[in-house]
Amino acid sequence: MAGSSGPGASSPEAGPRRGGERRRKAGPPLPADMEPEELVWGQPERGTLGGWGLLELAVASGVAAWATWATLLMPGFRRVPLRLQVPYVPSSPQQVANTLALLRGRSGKTVDLGSGDGRIVVEAYKQGLRPAVGFELNPWLWHLSNYRAWKAGYHGKVSFLKKDLWKVNLSDCYNVIVFLAPSVKPPLAAKLLAELPDEARVVAGRFPFPSWTPTTTHGQGLDQVWAYDMKEVRRAAQSHAEGSPV
Repeated sequence: MAGSSGPGASSPEAGPRRGGERRRKAGPPLPADMEPEELVWGQPERGTLGGWGLLELAVASGVAAWATWATLLMPGFRRVPLRLQVPYVPSSPQQVANTLALLRGRSGKTVDLGSGDGRIVVEAYKQGLRPAVGFELNPWLWHLSNYRAWKAGYHGKVSFLKKDLWKVNLSDCYNVIVFLAPSVKPPLAAKLLAELPDEARVVAGRFPFPSWTPTTTHGQGLDQVWAYDMKEVRRAAQSHAEGSPV
């Protein structure tokens, strides 16, 4: 009979099915050319970082970077005024080669002001520039410098001094290497003019001395270095002072 229901029939208003499940509503039909797996892969994966997840990751990365700075790099700066602090940036092999090219054939005490990991000092000693000395306040970099010298077989032959370069007398230095920030160059220029002998040569990497005319340069771009002979620098400074109106 058309309106009757038998024992095996089910009604739209039927209650919960066996096991407590309710019948799920059927979704829209899949396109004919799409497989069920494609639909699953097209949905966002569980565990994908949301906005808060990205924010937490950024904060964690910042904390890690600060911890590295505070542990490894900051200790050497605590005794130096903020305007004279210089971040550690290792010299590239080409920068080292260009620096030593401008010192080839010279002799006398060679110093690297802010010697970092000691690579320039070690290479200077290899080239015959002796004694070779590095000044580095940061204790971690100071230990790294000594390890580099030991590994190269020069332990006890090169020196790394944990001293403030601003308090060191440079009157016995004839080859001075400077890889420091532009903000440091003006006060350092005054110190070098006051202390270095006329026969000294200063080699600056990355940034030239703004008020000095270089004797020669070598390299290009970030690898360029500038050499200044102190006798010429003093002569230029004296001429400038005499030509200035009183």
